Amino acid sequence: MAKSVKAHLEDTFNDLGKDELKNFKNKLCDRKKDHGIRRGRLEKVTDAIDLADLMVNTFTSTGAVPVTIEILQMIGCNEQAVELKKNTGQCLPVARSRVDAVDSRADQGLKVEFALSDDWHTQLHVIPCSQEFKNRILRENGQEIYEVKDKSVRKRLALLINNIDFEDKDMTRRGADRDEDNMEWLLKELDYQVVKYKNLSAKDMEKAVKDFAQHQEHEYSDSTFVVIMSHGIRDAIVGVRFNTVTNPSDTFLIDKIYRCLNTENCPGLRDKPKVILIQACRGEEHGGMWASDGELDESKAIEGDDFVHKEKDFISLMSCTPDTKSYRHVQNGTFYVQNLVDVLMKHAHEDHIEELFRKVIRRFESTDSMGRFRQMACKDRATLPKLFYLFPGL
Repeated sequence: MAKSVKAHLEDTFNDLGKDELKNFKNKLCDRKKDHGIRRGRLEKVTDAIDLADLMVNTFTSTGAVPVTIEILQMIGCNEQAVELKKNTGQCLPVARSRVDAVDSRADQGLKVEFALSDDWHTQLHVIPCSQEFKNRILRENGQEIYEVKDKSVRKRLALLINNIDFEDKDMTRRGADRDEDNMEWLLKELDYQVVKYKNLSAKDMEKAVKDFAQHQEHEYSDSTFVVIMSHGIRDAIVGVRFNTVTNPSDTFLIDKIYRCLNTENCPGLRDKPKVILIQACRGEEHGGMWASDGELDESKAIEGDDFVHKEKDFISLMSCTPDTKSYRHVQNGTFYVQNLVDVLMKHAHEDHIEELFRKVIRRFESTDSMGRFRQMACKDRATLPKLFYLFPGL
C-alpha cells in the first residue's frame, strides 16, 4: 500500500537534525501573516509525528507538502526537499493564505486544498494535443466526435461575467478577481477570444448573454464557453444590486442562458458544443442569507421546449449541488475554478469534456481537500450527443 502524505512528512522530519528541525519551526512561524502557524501551537510539537500531524491539519494533505518543500529549501535542506517531492509526486505551487471564505459570507475560517501562486499561469501552459493523438481519435471514433475546425480559420468566442463588487458591501466576493484572471487565462489558452463583463445586474447579465448569442463569429466557430461567477440562489445568479430586503428580484435565472443560446435564438452555434460554467452558491446550509425562496418560486414559470432538438449540444458544470454552498478563498479564489483550471490544463489534450468534468468532480470527493466542509461540483443539463475534444494547440 502506498504511503500517506503524513507518513512521507514523518520520514522527512525524522531525517532532519535537531538544529534543522528548530530552524524549520522558526521559518514556519516567520511566514507572512495567515500563511504560517502560531508559535504557541509549535511549542506543543515534540517529535516528527506531531509536526506531520500539525502540517496536514493546518494545510491539508495536498497543501502540506508544497509548504514543507518551501521551508526545507529556505533552511538549506535541499536533499530532503527533492526526496519529498519525488516520493509524493507533488509539483504544485506553494500553498498560500489559510484564510478562506464562503461565497455568501467572507468571515468564516475554512481549510483550502491548495492555492495557485500569483504567477503560475505565466510559467505553465495547457498541455498541447499531439497531431498523432487527434488523428487516432478521429480515425477510431470520427462519427462520435464533434467537428473541431482548423485553428487557422475558426473564430472561437467565450463569454466571461464576474460579479465582485455589490451595492451591499457585505457581499463583496474577495478573491474573485483571481478566479477571473485564471479563467480568462484558461480560455485564451484554449484559443477562445474572451468577451468579458464585470459587476452586472441581473438585467445586464441577461443583455450580455443575449448580445453574445448574436455575435457573427459563432458562424465560424466550432464551440463556445459561457462562464458566470457571482453569488447565487437555487436556480439563479445574483446581480450586483441584489438585497434581501430592498431588491430581492435582482436575480438572473440560469435557465435563460440556455434559452439565449439554443438553436432558435443562436443559430450560429447550432450543432456545436456549448459549455456553461457557473460558480455560485445554490443555497445555504444555515438558513439562506442570500436566498429568497418566495421570489424564486414565483420565477419558475418557464415554458418547456416546443420541439425536440431546440435545446441540444449543451453541457454545464455547476460549482455545487442544489441547495448547497460554494467555497471561496479570499485571496486565491474558489475551489471550483482552481480545480477546473488545473484539470483542463493537465488533461484537455487527452480527454473529452465529460471526462474532464468527471475528473473535476472527483477532486471534490476527497475528504482531505476541504477539511470538515463539503462541496461537490455538479454536471447539469448535458445534451451532448457526441464527444467534445478541445484538441488544445491544434
